[in-house]
Amino acid sequence: MKKRPNVVAEKLKRLGLTGNEAKVYIALLELGRGTVSEISRKAGINRTTGYDVLDSLVSQGLVSISGKEPKQEYVAEPPDNLLRGLSVRIEEAQRDFEEAKSFIPELKSMQKVGDRPQVKFYEGVDGLKHVFEDSLTATSGKIIAFCSIDDQHAAIPGYYPAYYQRRRRAGIFMRALFPKTPASVERVAEDENEYRTSEFVPADKFAFHPAINVYDNKTMIASFREKLGIIIESEEIADAMKKAFELAWIGAYALDKDPSLAAKCKSAVADA
Repeated sequence: MKKRPNVVAEKLKRLGLTGNEAKVYIALLELGRGTVSEISRKAGINRTTGYDVLDSLVSQGLVSISGKEPKQEYVAEPPDNLLRGLSVRIEEAQRDFEEAKSFIPELKSMQKVGDRPQVKFYEGVDGLKHVFEDSLTATSGKIIAFCSIDDQHAAIPGYYPAYYQRRRRAGIFMRALFPKTPASVERVAEDENEYRTSEFVPADKFAFHPAINVYDNKTMIASFREKLGIIIESEEIADAMKKAFELAWIGAYALDKDPSLAAKCKSAVADA
């Protein structure tokens, strides 16, 4: 016993066809082949809509075209093609599922939960650029920074000179601590032009590779060797980092004024 067309149409709709697509496909299965006018008349739709629906069914592999205008006819493809189309959609859905799984942790890191710090991760060179661009949003007009000029400029060649000028135009002043190297000495010579004041620490004792910027309630970490940028939004963590920076700034200033302190620092670092 044949199923009623409307029952079959409902099943086709559950497989992804629209109502008109289901009607036209059923009509064409019953006709075997036909012109747009014949198929549209049997499906109970107007001829203009019939053209659009048939084009869609052709793209889905359920209908093929035979001949050319004005004798062009449409032919129903075997219903097995429905299974092939469904299989393709299942594969696409699986890929979408796997992609969603891969970025769910990133979405979770963006979600603010109670008073917990909000931590965001950004990967690759674009990620490093992103975290530096975020520092230009500092509403306080101040950034404090631990920075290795050598690592920073090597990681993103040509990016920073323009960044420094954008920071200057934004009116954001920076205080920075640099391991003393030829590259950092050359950069510090541009302090006034780049709206910054700097202090050095001995590179042989206090070399570090990531950059740490603290501004407003944010602590930004740029790991150049791991190509990873991190932004932590936490008033408490930012406050602790600011105090650690002030202590380091005092130490750097003292070392600059009394180089003999370097020997004591070397001993303390060795014992740590």
